[in-house]
Parts: sequence; structure tokens; C-alpha cells
Amino acid sequence: MKSIKTSLIAGIAAVTVAAPAVAADLPPPMIYKAPVVVDTGGWYLRGDIGFSNQKVEELTSPAYTPAVTVLKKEVDSAAFGGIGFGYQFNNWFRVDVTGEYRGGAAFRGLDSYGAGSNDYWGTKSEWLFLGNAYLDLGTWWCVTPFIGAGIGYSRNTISNWRDINNQTGATAYADTNSQWEFAWALHAGLAYKVTNNFTAEFAYRYVNLGDFATTDMIGFNGANAAYNPIYLNGVTSHDFKLALRWSLSPSEPFAVAAPAYAPPPPAYNPPPPVYSPPPPLMRKG
Repeated sequence: MKSIKTSLIAGIAAVTVAAPAVAADLPPPMIYKAPVVVDTGGWYLRGDIGFSNQKVEELTSPAYTPAVTVLKKEVDSAAFGGIGFGYQFNNWFRVDVTGEYRGGAAFRGLDSYGAGSNDYWGTKSEWLFLGNAYLDLGTWWCVTPFIGAGIGYSRNTISNWRDINNQTGATAYADTNSQWEFAWALHAGLAYKVTNNFTAEFAYRYVNLGDFATTDMIGFNGANAAYNPIYLNGVTSHDFKLALRWSLSPSEPFAVAAPAYAPPPPAYNPPPPVYSPPPPLMRKG
């Protein structure tokens, strides 16, 4: 009987001592902190290339009479390229200033005045300078849609201008002429973040370039009987372009805290059991 009691007490003590040791060997629970969004910001450089699709609203001249009807006023597409710099205030608003050269686009016009008609030929080009503001509308899988608007000035140039009378063959010419015009633009596109400091974007832009004008046209013999420059009024363009942006002060768009580990609970070490021998059995007389 004594040995059974002793074994039972020893077994309970062993289990009690071993339980905390087993618990101490288990991996501690892992606690993850939620990602913290950090606004991006800083200066950036940009480069743009694209092509234009232009339209002339009105073709006029001081020499026109009510009998003159404009039959054609077409402008070919042309390539353009530019550079700029800007500042990203946060992850939804940025501004930049751009300057670009818009290559020569061929212009063809035709008018009629009853018994006769005139063909017009020339080349138009522009230097366009804009201050732009954009709203970035959120980012999904590194893609950010955006919209924007810009205002500025365009230096509009007409060169290689000639006017051919289709009935007589008489030809008149105009010298190269440039003028500054107020310009404005609307933007929309998608930006793809390739790396932390490099973004590519594909965008559409509607731009109003203002008016163009030739100088007074002079005949091939140097004679001119009337003041007759030609005006291209309300020139607009639907532009499609590819832009590359380089951040000069890159920062992580998301700061994610490293997983934190909770410290293991302190191991409980109970005091060793104190063995008290049972009292001696009393024998009866």
C-alpha cells in the first residue's frame, strides 16, 4: 500500500513539472501589424512623345467676300516631343510644367468664289508651354488612372505658305509668321509604376492652340492688289502620348511594419514536491 501511494505522488509531480516545459517548447504566437499608408511626395522629371490629330475651326481672310465658300481646311497628324518637371504633393495630387515642340503638320485648304477657286498649302508648327495639375484616382496593381488640366501659351508658326488660283494658275506666297496664343488642355490617362522612382504613362490630351495667321500674301511678281493674309482660327488637337516620369526623391508608397512576435509567457517552475513519509502504523497490543 505504501509503494502504491508513493508512485502515485511521484507521477503527479512529474506531470506537473513537465507540463510547463512542454509549453515553453511551443512556438510563440505571431502578431502582425496592419500596413500603414504613407503619402508619396517629391520632385520629378518627365519626358513626352506622341502624335497629334488637329482640326481648324474656321478659315478666313480680310479679302473674303460673302461669295467665298470654304470647302476644305485639313491638317495632317504630326509628331511632338517635350520635357518637364513637377512635384508630387501626395498620392493623389501633383503638378508640373511642360514645354514641347510640335512638328510641322501639312495644311491644305480650298475655297471657291463662284467661277474660280483657290488652293492653299502650308506647314504649321508650335512650341507649347503648359502648367498642369493632375488628380491621381487611386492605385490598383501598380496602375493609377488620372485626370488633369493645364493652361499656358503656344507659339504658333505658319511657313511655306502658297495660294494657287486653279483657273489662272497665279500663285501668291506668304512669309513665315509666328504669334503667341493662349492655350489650354485637358488630360486623362493611365500611369504604371515600374519601380519606386520610375513611372510610365499613356495619356490622351485635348489641347486648344488658339489661332494662326499668315503674313500678307504677295504674288510671284511682287505685286499685291489687296491685303489678304489667311487666318486659321480655333485650332485644336486630339493628342495621344507616352510619358516617362523619374522621381528625384523616391519613397516607398507603403510602409509595412515587420511582423512582431509576442514574447513567450514566463515558464512556471513549481517548487519540488516535499515528500513526507506516512506516519508509522500503530500496532495493537
